[in-house]
Amino acid sequence: MKLLFVDSCISQRGADSRTRRLAAAFLEAFAASHPDWELETVEVGALELKPFTAEMLSERDALASVGAWDAPVFDLARQFRAADAVVVAAPYWDLSYPAALRIYMEDISANGLCYHYEADGCHGDCRGQWLVYLTSGGDFEHEDSVGVVHWRQMAAMFGIPRFDYVFAGGMDIDPAKTPELLAAGCDLARRLAESL
Repeated sequence: MKLLFVDSCISQRGADSRTRRLAAAFLEAFAASHPDWELETVEVGALELKPFTAEMLSERDALASVGAWDAPVFDLARQFRAADAVVVAAPYWDLSYPAALRIYMEDISANGLCYHYEADGCHGDCRGQWLVYLTSGGDFEHEDSVGVVHWRQMAAMFGIPRFDYVFAGGMDIDPAKTPELLAAGCDLARRLAESL
């Protein structure tokens, strides 16, 4: 079984990234309780992805129309589709998440590979059993934040039946409480990882 970790923990804090610490808590607890699972990581910030242009989309559509799914443009989509479960970690930035993650989402959204359409609508083709979205931010938790809503909808589109998230928020409201709030978020992430 393969767990795909989509690492978008982009932060000027580096190793002290609060989202990275949240992700580490989840991944360590998951590895301890699921030793037979293999972890595969994709570092979104290191991919240097470019937004699709009309020309790039036309080229990708042409490859899709002949089933050329082994083309490099589908590498990330194939990787995502093959995962048995997915964890996405990204900071809560400007009510959303880093732009690099949005471009990654466009890359994996390959019609005919990760999902397809039939007369009754969209049907997912991904293998994942569940998708977990981990985020942290200075503001309080927002259930309707773009990241939470977007990844919940992406999971549904891809046919991933379970979606969970952990939002470690409020950490810039009173900096004195940041360690306590982060510890609570990490504890929640650990418990979620052990329950899956």
